Amino acid sequence: MIHGIVIIHKEKGFTSHDVVAKLRGICGQKKIGHTGTLDPEATGVLPVCLGSGTKLCDMLTDKDKEYVTELLLGVETDTQDMTGTVLARHPVSVSQEQVREAVLSFGGSYMQVPPMYSALKINGKKLYELAREGKEVERRAREVRIEEIEILQMQLPVVRLRVVCSKGTYIRTLCADIGQKLGCGGVMESLVRTRVGKFSLEEALTLEQLQELKDQGRLAEAVAPVESVFGSCPVLHVRRDLEKLLDNGNPLTVEQTAEKERYAPGRWVRVCWPDNRFAGIYVYDEGKRRYQPVKMFLEQE
Repeated sequence: MIHGIVIIHKEKGFTSHDVVAKLRGICGQKKIGHTGTLDPEATGVLPVCLGSGTKLCDMLTDKDKEYVTELLLGVETDTQDMTGTVLARHPVSVSQEQVREAVLSFGGSYMQVPPMYSALKINGKKLYELAREGKEVERRAREVRIEEIEILQMQLPVVRLRVVCSKGTYIRTLCADIGQKLGCGGVMESLVRTRVGKFSLEEALTLEQLQELKDQGRLAEAVAPVESVFGSCPVLHVRRDLEKLLDNGNPLTVEQTAEKERYAPGRWVRVCWPDNRFAGIYVYDEGKRRYQPVKMFLEQE
């Protein structure tokens, strides 16, 4: 079984589930999971986890994301992007300075109402399923954070933006909210996810490129080790005579590590076997005076 992370450059027309299904065929294994959906019409970075790496899925979902999007002013649709039904068209009489002011005003935290065409569930049913039935339900606004927002190009009525945002931010809703603020409406015309956490578009591979590597017997070159996600965390090794403690994911005292180093409570550390194989992420618990496992990544066939 392959363990690790593959950074996919998702192409238009594929759902995130399509990508996983095709990867199962390429890698010849079932244990594969993605790290958060990307709309079929969107393209860009989609980290996919393999084997023991599937335990990373929830950790990577929480990472900040970077997008490049095109906002088309003067149009409103039911999906907030160009795949939906046009609800209204308005003249775009705003100036570039007014657009710049409106765009930049969304920097920082703001309360965003999730779109009806989304996978969020209300009473066990996905919102987009209700929307397709012609139903609209009340959605509670959620706080999202726009870490960075930058205008890359402006040729009204189209504005090209770069956005760095928190988990749970809908870029098409951001586009619609900017249009609403300007009084002319707006929709997302295109979307490319350029980064998820430390993984960027430059290192991403298409499914076709991955298949070529498989055919050449070079698939391993595309798989990043699970440990690479935690590159900034310090490393501790279990003592050679206590290796079995890691096999069961047991807590470790400072004295049970080769380094006998105590890091600040709350700081994640990588714990490895004496031969440097990665076992899991631990954190020091001041009350219990020992390192407690956060998540183990034991590679089991």
